[in-house]
Amino acid sequence: MERAWKTLRRRPMSLLGVSLIAFFLSVAALAPVLAPAPAGSRDPYSIPQDGFSPDPVPPSRAHPFGTTEQQFDLYYGMVWGTRTAFRVALQVVGVSVALGVLLGGAAGFYGGWADEILMRLTDIVLAFPDIVLAVVIVTVRGPGLDNVMFAVTAVSWPSYARLMRGDVLSVKERDFVTASRALGASNARLLLRHIVPNSIYPVLIVASLSMGRIVITAAALSFLGLGSPIGHADWGQLIALSRNWILGSSGDPFAYWHTVFIPGTTIFLFVLGWNLLGDAVRDILDPRQQ
Repeated sequence: MERAWKTLRRRPMSLLGVSLIAFFLSVAALAPVLAPAPAGSRDPYSIPQDGFSPDPVPPSRAHPFGTTEQQFDLYYGMVWGTRTAFRVALQVVGVSVALGVLLGGAAGFYGGWADEILMRLTDIVLAFPDIVLAVVIVTVRGPGLDNVMFAVTAVSWPSYARLMRGDVLSVKERDFVTASRALGASNARLLLRHIVPNSIYPVLIVASLSMGRIVITAAALSFLGLGSPIGHADWGQLIALSRNWILGSSGDPFAYWHTVFIPGTTIFLFVLGWNLLGDAVRDILDPRQQ
């Protein structure tokens, strides 16, 4: 922990990344306090609305960030959308890493037909562009945030599996693994005690760098109308609600600037924070950086 803190102090941009993620974590944790759900609301992620067109006038006390199309409260959507962003990023990356470690570790350790089958499966998935394959999966399963997370997970795990396999192939040939095998260690003990702990660090580094990319992909699918239903607190959905108002009104092209700028800037800062934090994780875990 002391070495990690020293590493962060030497890299101001890493500290910026930690600060940004800490800020978004605070917003997500305090969402019920920062933006209380309307009385009688069964779903706190359902954004309150007042009408149809966004409000071009300066923000009011009722709507600090203004409103979007159908007059959804932009401030409420941004606050609760932070929880949605963390849910998507953590769930997709967590499941993808688990699948990648399991399948890549098995392929690298056992080799033979298991390696051929698993790696050819990853080749098939990697042969398609991520966003295109995700769109196809969501289209088949139907729109919805859960289906978006399923689709993004389905196209994300192969990269972790390939990375894990490569490291396992290297680690399993090292002397300490050979010595443990000679002493009678079982395959399960070799994997769980020696091989996986010494192979997983590159996967964790890539996972930390992928958190922002996952949120962008999910937001893109929501923007295409394949994600959250209209009115759900999701940053991609909020940007989708601004598409008809990007050019403003006649004589005032910036009348509805807030409908695009606020959610767009928030996504940018969220992704920037994860990217900078990922660089910090790489500096801390990668022995070549020492």
